[in-house]
Amino acid sequence: MAAMRDLPLQKVAISGPTLASMLQRFSSSVGDVDGLLFGHVTHLAPTLTDDAPHTSNSDPSSSSDSPELVATITSFICPNSVLSFYDAFGLVDTPSLQRLLVAHPGRHRQHLLGWFSARRRTSNRPSMREFSVTRCLSSKSELSLPVENAESPVNLAPCVFLLFATPVQEQLIHTHEYRAYQFRNSTECFDSKSVDIVNIGPAFRGHYGSFSPNSPFPMLSCDLRSSSAMNEDRSEESSLVELKKVANDQKELDMCAEGYGVANLNRLIGHEATSYTAGLEDLYEKMLVKIQSLAREVESGNAKVHQLESHNRKLRYKVGKGGVE
Repeated sequence: MAAMRDLPLQKVAISGPTLASMLQRFSSSVGDVDGLLFGHVTHLAPTLTDDAPHTSNSDPSSSSDSPELVATITSFICPNSVLSFYDAFGLVDTPSLQRLLVAHPGRHRQHLLGWFSARRRTSNRPSMREFSVTRCLSSKSELSLPVENAESPVNLAPCVFLLFATPVQEQLIHTHEYRAYQFRNSTECFDSKSVDIVNIGPAFRGHYGSFSPNSPFPMLSCDLRSSSAMNEDRSEESSLVELKKVANDQKELDMCAEGYGVANLNRLIGHEATSYTAGLEDLYEKMLVKIQSLAREVESGNAKVHQLESHNRKLRYKVGKGGVE
């Protein structure tokens, strides 16, 4: 029989539908709830990369070449109440826990990873009772689960704890907060772990590798429509007018910003900084004056538009009455 070891997890993975189902169960419940988490722990092979050279002084535990352990949550049990398998002191009730495990479908394919707690309007950190429940649950060697793809047979305790909470203050938007922890028996403390939400499983990756489009290209109109020389001349004249207008606008902008290019930014440092800064401030003030005048023109234009709309509204009203004065 493989020995139970206290191995660190790199992250906790959960599918999007499973997480959504847990949040929906929490939202639809009358009060706080808790339950058990099921899944598996997988040993991932190290990823060899050439991004950074490996040195003798580097920490092997922090490099990408070190093996990773990922706990994947695939299902859960939620009895819609608290104290479902433990008492008020945080001690696990073995008969209640066994009844929940027997009632779980697919017990032969999945293992107990840990448990979760969901509470309303509380801080998102484990309480003393949750600490006691997790420590008691992880100490049961008969509930240990094997690590998949491990080089040698090794078991891991059900040490995953998932905490759900809602904000303490009332908010207009209904939100949920969740955090994942691993309880370490060696240090008797919680280690915060990142949560990886997996929306597409490995079974779907083959569909993307052999993808081929089935929709045909849309039909393109290839009709040659004759146009008169007068229309062509008008379009060319309008294009030339637009180009001249753009060129004049660009010339005015270049005149305003003359002498303040990127190459002259080094003048902000040194003995010329005072005079150059004063020139920049003067340019900024001129820009503000120009923006203010443009804003006033826009405001007056909007007022005229409102006047015309009001006048047209009165005319339409008179026409509807049957006569125009």
